[in-house]
Amino acid sequence: MSANGTYEKELAFQANLRKATVEFIKTVSDLWYDKSIELVIFKNQLIDKNISEILNLHQYAGKFVEKPISIFDSVEIAQAIKQLKIPPAKLDIGKLAYEFRLDEGKYSNALNFVAKKTKDAHKTKSIQPKNIVLYGFGRIGRLVARELMARTGKGSQLRLRAIVTRGEINAEILEKRAALLRNDSIHGEFSGTVNIDVDNSCLIINGTTVKLISANNPEEIDYTKHNIKDALVIDNTGAFRDKEALSRHLKSKGVDKVLLTAPGKGVPNIVHGVNHLEHDPDKVDIFSAASCTTNAITPILKIIEDSFGVKSGHLETIHAYTNDQNLVDNFHKKYRRGRAASLNMVITETGAGSAVAKALPSLEGKLTSNAIRVPVPNGSLAILNLELNKKTSVAEMNATLKEYALEGNLVEQIKYELSDELVSSDIVGCSAPSIYDSKATIVRSDGKNAILYVWYDNEYGYSHQVIRLAKYIAKVRRYTYY
Repeated sequence: MSANGTYEKELAFQANLRKATVEFIKTVSDLWYDKSIELVIFKNQLIDKNISEILNLHQYAGKFVEKPISIFDSVEIAQAIKQLKIPPAKLDIGKLAYEFRLDEGKYSNALNFVAKKTKDAHKTKSIQPKNIVLYGFGRIGRLVARELMARTGKGSQLRLRAIVTRGEINAEILEKRAALLRNDSIHGEFSGTVNIDVDNSCLIINGTTVKLISANNPEEIDYTKHNIKDALVIDNTGAFRDKEALSRHLKSKGVDKVLLTAPGKGVPNIVHGVNHLEHDPDKVDIFSAASCTTNAITPILKIIEDSFGVKSGHLETIHAYTNDQNLVDNFHKKYRRGRAASLNMVITETGAGSAVAKALPSLEGKLTSNAIRVPVPNGSLAILNLELNKKTSVAEMNATLKEYALEGNLVEQIKYELSDELVSSDIVGCSAPSIYDSKATIVRSDGKNAILYVWYDNEYGYSHQVIRLAKYIAKVRRYTYY
């Protein structure tokens, strides 16, 4: 065949590939908006993705499982899901497509295959939507709001009803709040609409009303006046850190539960996927989602502890600068944080090493930790230097982490990264709190020391952990197939 004939065939194949992707995108949207069934591909979101993004995600999926994942298989399986009467669910179509080809010949068609794989979906209890109040509207608050509103769908899980801030609420303030939600210097434009209702002090996000409430103290708010009842308050102000202070939210009319987006004292500190099941939301009213660094390292440390045993170790986190540092040199209560954040690497402390023990008690006293703030606005790296009880190798270590990233209770928490050239900007926008850099792993020649590199989007990945924990507290977690 001539070179021109080969090229024409390639063009025709690419056209069919992209047409199939368009069909897939429509099916993904139909499932989400009509049936509250969310499709992901090895934890990567598919809703609101374009053709190129969908194809790139399929390419990553194929590399991850070392077997091609075809968009044509995904279309077939997605359409089978659409035909079945599956309750609200979150299904990993990458895993389904992989298993479908793995079991080729065992099932007569995709419909029978999907029916078999999701047979337990009907055993899940029905869920009642939960009202959400964001107390504070800073970096984490806005990212949580973006994600909640982008994934509202039919509103069968979490419903953002109000945002509480201090100070006067007028047209100028509303527009500034709306502008910060619409545009983000790191995470880009919000994939939706944000308008304001000055007369009613509301943001209209994707056509849905979210009330803005001004208050200086939590207990002075009556949420029931805004038809908000049994709400989960997500406190992202950083002003209230212990049980006594956070309990003030429970004195507000209309509040049922409280979730702090920072390490808390006297309340359960949760890393979702690791220790959330140890605390029953029917018996506990106040939770902490711990810190971004704790959420990054704890899932990895759990695997290492369970698989090899940790004798001792040191955590060094190379962290993006944060709002509590000075933009230019100026007085600060902590010496080094007073120096210009965008010009300096700044040694500071982190409590993540000791905080891990709250989720993994077996690591109590085994880890030291420190932090270096560096001149990037987002995207951080935790370096774990671990002395192990059991000998291992780079290949065994990577195989173990990959297995947990593919199956089990930590698939939402760990992304197994395959890239040879991963840098911090590449991980911005990743919903997994732990991004394991498999190509950077080092194991000492005697097999008893390992150095692991764990990237994390300290804003976006952490916000997703907050939402996962919120869903657990609110008891709106759907059936999942990962």
